[in-house]
Amino acid sequence: MKKNKLMVFTATLLLSSAGFVSTVSADVTLKHGYIDVPPSRAVLCKTTIPNSNNIKFNKNCGPVQYEPQSVEGLKGFPEGGPEDGKIASGGNETFSALNEQNADRWHKVAMKSGENTFKWTLTAKHSTTSWRFFITKQNWDVNKPLTRNSFDLTPFCQQNDNGKIPTETVEINCNIPERSGYQVILGVWDIADTGNAFYQVIDAEFKK
Repeated sequence: MKKNKLMVFTATLLLSSAGFVSTVSADVTLKHGYIDVPPSRAVLCKTTIPNSNNIKFNKNCGPVQYEPQSVEGLKGFPEGGPEDGKIASGGNETFSALNEQNADRWHKVAMKSGENTFKWTLTAKHSTTSWRFFITKQNWDVNKPLTRNSFDLTPFCQQNDNGKIPTETVEINCNIPERSGYQVILGVWDIADTGNAFYQVIDAEFKK
């Protein structure tokens, strides 16, 4: 009798463990993505971008060089979400190097105001509330960490998906307001069925 009870207990434990592993594994593989057009700060930390002969990379980025798709934090920006000074990392301590900020820290991509296309590449698709884009104020302080006061807190571009599952790539056409010099664009991918969002910042140099 004791032997039978032990066998039942062991089988139950194994099944429970299998279910736990399956759940964790599924959670780890979901909900990832990054902006690669124009390339974000996190993407420019990678060293394996295809057709990158003319791209200058960011250095000393820490772990984000291996997983630019994982810059995930609490959603609700600007009312909630990552705290000031940690916006670039999404409040995720693993990627805190992204929060470093001065005029020369990051490579800048050339951009122009007006019509632009942003492309998110998703390593896993997930039910989506919206895609939103913010830009720094013209005279923001480039030598201080990014805060809410650095940005115009009204998105200059927004696409509402109302919970649908996106494709592996999402292209969004946006009209960027007039800017000049070094500006930062913040892209936010709001997830519908979790409390999180994905954050990507783009370091851009605007020329007339």
